[in-house]
Amino acid sequence: MNQDLQIFYDLAQRTRVRVLDWLASLPPQVFTYEHENFAYGSLRNIYLHIADCYLGWVGEVGLKNKPIAITVKDVTELREVFTIVDITLAKALETFDKPDEPFTSPSGQMLTQRWLIFHTITHEFHHKGQALALARVLGHPHPGNPDTDLLAP
Repeated sequence: MNQDLQIFYDLAQRTRVRVLDWLASLPPQVFTYEHENFAYGSLRNIYLHIADCYLGWVGEVGLKNKPIAITVKDVTELREVFTIVDITLAKALETFDKPDEPFTSPSGQMLTQRWLIFHTITHEFHHKGQALALARVLGHPHPGNPDTDLLAP
């Protein structure tokens, strides 16, 4: 697979580690607080949705893995889920050998392997912004300026 996608995922993964470190520093009731005006409701659920997207698109559609049901109580378990995501992405980045050849997904969409990787990474950052906004609303803003930035290469 394209080396640029590997580098891009590495930056996303390293950025996520910092966000997970911050989430672990929050009181547990903030991590799981359900806010009715935010999609997915809680910081936990937002990050579960991100993981589920990676496992669904890349794992199930791209690699034809069996679906995995994921639930977590805390950030420690969330990190375990993202370990599975990282393993899934590593396998995809190693084995996807036709990045731009269209194929039909089980739902009938025309996709490419490159799209699967790129879509899930950009999707993560979309929801990262949502999580940071929710945390600000809950009175626990992220220290520093992580709103849109990747880590420096």
